[in-house]
Amino acid sequence: MRIAYILLDPGIGVFGTKGASVHVQEVVRTFRNLGHEVSIFCTRTDDDIPADLADLDITRLEVPRGLDRGQREIALLRLSDMLADMVVNTATEAGQSFDLVYERYSLFSTAGAQISERLGVPLVLEVNAPLLAEQKQHRGLVHAEHAARTTARSFVEAERIVCVSTTVAEWVRRDYPGLRDVSVVPNGVNTNRITPAAQTSLGGPVRIGFVGTLKPWHGTDRLIDACADLHGNVHLDILGHGPEAQSLQKQAKTRRLGDRVTFHGALAPEEIPSRLRTFDIAAAPYPAGENYFSPLKIYEYLAAGLPIVASAVGSIPDVLEGTGAATLVPADDTDALTHALQNLIEDPEARHRMGAAARSEALAHHSWTSRCQEILEPFVMESV
Repeated sequence: MRIAYILLDPGIGVFGTKGASVHVQEVVRTFRNLGHEVSIFCTRTDDDIPADLADLDITRLEVPRGLDRGQREIALLRLSDMLADMVVNTATEAGQSFDLVYERYSLFSTAGAQISERLGVPLVLEVNAPLLAEQKQHRGLVHAEHAARTTARSFVEAERIVCVSTTVAEWVRRDYPGLRDVSVVPNGVNTNRITPAAQTSLGGPVRIGFVGTLKPWHGTDRLIDACADLHGNVHLDILGHGPEAQSLQKQAKTRRLGDRVTFHGALAPEEIPSRLRTFDIAAAPYPAGENYFSPLKIYEYLAAGLPIVASAVGSIPDVLEGTGAATLVPADDTDALTHALQNLIEDPEARHRMGAAARSEALAHHSWTSRCQEILEPFVMESV
């Protein structure tokens, strides 16, 4: 199939470093590996281009600079129309229409719905978060009525809506009843790209690793507090950047972690596999509260064959309970987080056993190949 991938959100670069960018790359990469032709139409690209995606067909419309929040929202409405025109014109000029429109749900976008209607092809809408509420709470929303209207149109016009978690799907079904197909397809992992270390490191510190954007809802501050109370030869590696970086570094200094913690900053997705292979334990210390994510880090930790200590919130227990790969702790109990980490520091056999279980779980149940096959299955069957 020829797939038009639509991404209006200017906060997500196709070749960026944060989790959303990794998600875009993995979905596109897998679609291509499954034999489909993908063209991307977006508002942001960024510069960390993986070698195997360097030939990707990308058309970009840039959001004007220097706009306030309200002006930016109106600009996105206009860019949505422009993106739709570009996709339709591209199909017309090439003399070959797209077979499917795949859009990552973005506020103020009806591009996917317009393209679907004008070309007469199905729209698959990927929903990663309840963006209306999220935007209001964390970033602010000036033209809420426009955002609600464009969201409703996109949901109604979609042939299929794929949600990354049960919580997100429940929001869609509750606020937009009667939609045709609302399915839960969690995130996955590229088990060929992310692989375990060849052997366990000996002689150095036990390395506890965290991967993620440094924002409050990732709980990195809890991890720093937990690690400050650990005993033994231990090192904490924090991979990622974000608005909390400076305060977290200050917290680490206050808690006297000193040279036992390294902030590595934002890393290109191509660097993550080798960094994961330096970890002995992986942490996902999400705080208490609403959690609608399908955390990419969990699946990457599994594929890297790492024992995991994670908060028992959101979809995490559904993924990890009963696998033998993780210790789950209450999200509001930092002492329990410390205790779980200390147990693994002192028990290398348990780390090895849990790591092997983690890799087996990733291979058996969480590959991007199986996820993308599930997303496209109804349309591939129609095209056969």
